[in-house]
Amino acid sequence: MRKDVRILLVGEPKVGKTSLIMSLVSEEFPEEVPLRAEEITIPADVTPERVPTHIVDYSEAEQSDEQLYHEISKANVICIVYSVNNKKSIEKVTSHWIPLINDRTDKDSRVPLILVGNKSDLVEHSSMETILPIMNQYSDIETCVECSAKNLKNISELFYYAQKAVLHPTGPLYCPEEKEMKPPCIKALTRIFKVSDLDNDGILNDNELNFFQRTCFNMPLAPQALEDVKNVVRRNMSDGVRDNGLTLKGFLFLHTLFIQRGRHETTWTVLRRFGYDDDLELTQEYLFPMLKIPMDCTTELNHNAYLFLQSVFDKHDKDRDCALSPEELKDLFRVFPYMPWGPDVNNTVCTNEQGWITYQGYLSQWTLTTYLDVQRCLEYLGYLGYSIICEQESQAAAITVTRNKRIDLQKKQTQRSVFRCNIFGARGSGKSGFLQAFLGRNLMRQKNIREDHKSYYAISTTYVYGQEKYLLLHEVIPDSDFPSDSDLCCDVVCLLYDISNPHSFEYCAKVYKQHFMDSKTPCMVIAAKSDLHEARQLYSLSPAEFCRKHKLHPPQPFTCSTADAPSRDIYMKLTTIAMYPHARLRCMCTCNRCTFCICQNLLNSELLRSVKTKLYTAVINRHVTQGDMKSSSFWLRASVGATVFAVLGFAMYRALLKPR
Repeated sequence: MRKDVRILLVGEPKVGKTSLIMSLVSEEFPEEVPLRAEEITIPADVTPERVPTHIVDYSEAEQSDEQLYHEISKANVICIVYSVNNKKSIEKVTSHWIPLINDRTDKDSRVPLILVGNKSDLVEHSSMETILPIMNQYSDIETCVECSAKNLKNISELFYYAQKAVLHPTGPLYCPEEKEMKPPCIKALTRIFKVSDLDNDGILNDNELNFFQRTCFNMPLAPQALEDVKNVVRRNMSDGVRDNGLTLKGFLFLHTLFIQRGRHETTWTVLRRFGYDDDLELTQEYLFPMLKIPMDCTTELNHNAYLFLQSVFDKHDKDRDCALSPEELKDLFRVFPYMPWGPDVNNTVCTNEQGWITYQGYLSQWTLTTYLDVQRCLEYLGYLGYSIICEQESQAAAITVTRNKRIDLQKKQTQRSVFRCNIFGARGSGKSGFLQAFLGRNLMRQKNIREDHKSYYAISTTYVYGQEKYLLLHEVIPDSDFPSDSDLCCDVVCLLYDISNPHSFEYCAKVYKQHFMDSKTPCMVIAAKSDLHEARQLYSLSPAEFCRKHKLHPPQPFTCSTADAPSRDIYMKLTTIAMYPHARLRCMCTCNRCTFCICQNLLNSELLRSVKTKLYTAVINRHVTQGDMKSSSFWLRASVGATVFAVLGFAMYRALLKPR
């Protein structure tokens, strides 16, 4: 809503423009009236709409035409004053003032007009019979008020209607000729209905109506008031109420009724609460709230945002199959001005056998959007009404800005849930197959993907030490220009080559040496198409020798040419490396001679697991009774014993390594 209102009074000389202003201010008719009143400002706290109001007078004797044109351009609403006992002043409304104002204002943003019949105390008849045809002829005219500056009749009402014409204009909402709401208004109210229909059953039940009422007007409706509203709709239309709830048709009828009865401020209150401006467009402030993101920080959805998105999914998953069919997805996005997800999304996230986006894929796509383009995520949440349904100040409350990655490295831990892996490889090396395999698609399923539906991203969940994390894979397209800054910014790098192509590894080695050899970003080499015959790579070092030289993990074999879904082990490894990049600073070699490697192998060995299992079984069988199991002191002794065992074992292996 506007922060202030500027009202301009124009009209023929001696019609009482100045007297109206002075009577409003002093609340009495002035004995001496100047040629022109100075501009006055009415404070917000004394106006009905709580908005500062500036009232400007015009005098033909004191002001030039240029000054008049300037005031017309600044005005938010113009009151054309005529004298009810002067036919000439009425004729001038259509012959002079309305054409003059229209010539000086833009056709797309016409200023609302108020016709003011002053000096009603001098006549016994009304001028409305003469004025009504004029009002019907010009759609810019909001209303007509007859008043008397001398008797103070309708003075306050005049300026209230002028203020109302600016803050709650009828023009964008209603077409008086057709006696119905305009299409943009219907479209906006339809979105508001769908957002407020929390269970998506096509009606607003009593709970939803009360939530809507409380959201817009800060108070619920009494049970009897709810019934009265529904009875009004029932009396006027047969399909406005269904199952004791308000249908969309009934909802639109109520707002039409408000407007027709001059209560369009009710409709405007609803529209503005849901983010609309005077042109019935969602405001930039509503769609894109302020969100500061420091350097080297990422953006993620928080727990409340995921709960909201889950509720949106649930209310549109009509058949409860944990996937959104094309019709269900289209219904979900009806509150959007456009379809935000294209066919590439189905190849970016997990889908079911029919190719429909699953619940996990749905959340993954939202996670991807938040990470890559948080402003777009804020916009999408705005269309869904996040701030209204969750009763938050804005969509920014749904976003978590992670701490700087350098702090994560220093503290050797991270609270982040989304990790990005950029995949580099020569053309034809199998990068796209690696992305699709992450979504559970083997080579046969990948052959059905159309080229124009291809995606360069894939996102899904992996588990690292029991924690669910999102891994975001991005395929970097090899071209003449080497990778951009955005391609180099990630949590882990995947260097992928085709083992059957002797020229494939050279590209990976080149990328690593030019961009990642001296960086702190961990890297992993993937030997793709491992089901094929391995060719000798035409590079100075073999992939294994290259990895040993640069202290990288040995090349990890991978294939998506499987009967079932490809293995996900490699993706868990990538996520683990991304979560714990500090491990690379300690040791990323595979020499099997250093302390780190031997201890790591020992901890992972089947022998150690067997010894630990037997030892645990022996202790339980020989020394533990049922009473001991319930004793807290037993668990304390067991924990201390396990810790001592681990420390002694580590110390023993360090001692064994010293002679080496």
